[in-house]
This record gives sequence, structure tokens and C-alpha cells, in this order.
Amino acid sequence: MRLTGRRESTNVEDRRGISGGTKAGLGIGGIIVIALMTFLSGGDLGDVVTNVVQNGGVEALQGASQENNTKFTKEEEELAKFSRQILAGTEDVWSEVFRKMGKKYTPPTLVLFTGQVSSACGNASSSVGPFYCSGDQKLYIDLSFFTQMKKQLGADGDFAYAYVIAHEVGHHVENLLGTLNEAHSQMNKTNKTAANKISIRLELLADYYAGVWAHYDNQKYQSLEKGDVEEAIDCAQKIGDNYLQEKARGYSQPESFTHGTSKQRMKWLNLGIETGDMNTTTFGIPEKDL
Repeated sequence: MRLTGRRESTNVEDRRGISGGTKAGLGIGGIIVIALMTFLSGGDLGDVVTNVVQNGGVEALQGASQENNTKFTKEEEELAKFSRQILAGTEDVWSEVFRKMGKKYTPPTLVLFTGQVSSACGNASSSVGPFYCSGDQKLYIDLSFFTQMKKQLGADGDFAYAYVIAHEVGHHVENLLGTLNEAHSQMNKTNKTAANKISIRLELLADYYAGVWAHYDNQKYQSLEKGDVEEAIDCAQKIGDNYLQEKARGYSQPESFTHGTSKQRMKWLNLGIETGDMNTTTFGIPEKDL
């Protein structure tokens, strides 16, 4: 990606090297099975339990305001800068897209952390991967996740990394548009199998919105270089539920899918990149068309 000279977002909380703080309500780590299929599933693992945590109350976070004197490697600092630049790009694009829809875009905050973190959705370790929490409208990422993407899945490249961030911002867009809350309300009223199918639509829509961002970011900044789209599509393929389950245990169970197949994730990301059409959605269409 071409990012030289691009601004860095200031909507960032750098908690790297800082203790995760007081345990907040129901910890995500207490209800999520840590496995490869969830480790690199690309989505809103914290957000799934938002309603439960919000209803139970959340204690004040501690440690986030402490001064961070930790020394980071050059690679880590480059990834932090990259993340701030990508977040800034999402702010620019979505502010304009929302303005054209007659709405106001309120950007999320990016929280960089190391090891474990507290959010309004509970406690989480880096093992759950990046996640978005609608309770505090923040997206959380341990930058070591990108190293894991490269080493464990062979998914590498700056646009692949940008896709991960843009996907989480896509959940924020869903939240602002009311899609996330409506979907979670439906999920709470149905059985696990049906809820998983709703979750897939949310995840694929976040993939699509990541593509929409890339579409307009490239129009605005000519940011995409040769091979970038292929990097992101390859990443989408390698974080499909079927791919991860087969890699982890040699077979897949479609009824347990929560993020979509490789084919679906590649389709919706690419469709967003190609069209940038905000009238397109994964909801209200037949399951066979996902």
C-alpha cells in the first residue's frame, strides 16, 4: 500500500506493555474456547457477549492511564504507525460516505495492547485475535496478531493487515447503522444454530465494508498497489471457518460456522472493493446467495 505522507489517527489508546487492569464484568476469556479456528477468525469475539456484560455492569478500568515507558522493536513501532494510518484512512472514508447518506460518522477508538486487555465487553487475551466492542465503540488489537497471521497461516502483506483492521471498523459501521444491535437482538431470541447463521451475515457484511473502505481509500489516495488486492483475498480465504477448522482438526462442521466460508469471505470482500455500494447488504437475501 502507498501510505507515505498519510496522516496518523489520534483516536488511539496505546496500552501496550500496560497491565490489563481490573477484571470487567464477564471476561471474554472465560467463555470463549481458545483454538486455532477462533484465534484467527477475524471478528467480533468480544462483541458477541456485549449485552451480557452490559447488563451485568462493568467496573472502572485501571492501568490504561499509566505512563507507558516500554521499549518496542522497530517492527512493532512500524506496525503501530501503520495501524494508526489505516485507522485514519477509515475515518476519512467513512466520514465522507456517511455524509453522503445524510448521517454523521463517529470514529471508533483503536486500542493497542499486549497480552491481555479489559474492555466494556469483558477481559480478553491476545489469543482471541482482534475484536470490536460496541459497548465502548473501540476496536482492540495485539500487534503480534500480524506475526501469527504470517507464521501460522502464511497470510502476509500490508493490505492483508489493513483488511483485518478495516473488518473491525466494519463492525463499528454496522453498530452506527443499527445493524449490529438488531442482529444481536435476533441472536438472543433464537437457538445456537440460527444465531450462528446471523453471525455469519454480520461477519460477511464487515468483510464487505472493509472492501468498501478500500474502494474509496484507493479513489481518494491511490493507495492500492499491484498485488494488494490479492493479498487481502488470500487472507480472507485463510480465515474462512472451513479452512481454519480443517487446518486445526482435518475436517469442518458447517453448523458451527460463525464467520463464513473462505469462498464467502473472499466474495464479499472483493465485492466491496469492486463496487463500494452502500446499498448492498448480507441481510435479507437468501442463504444460498451469501
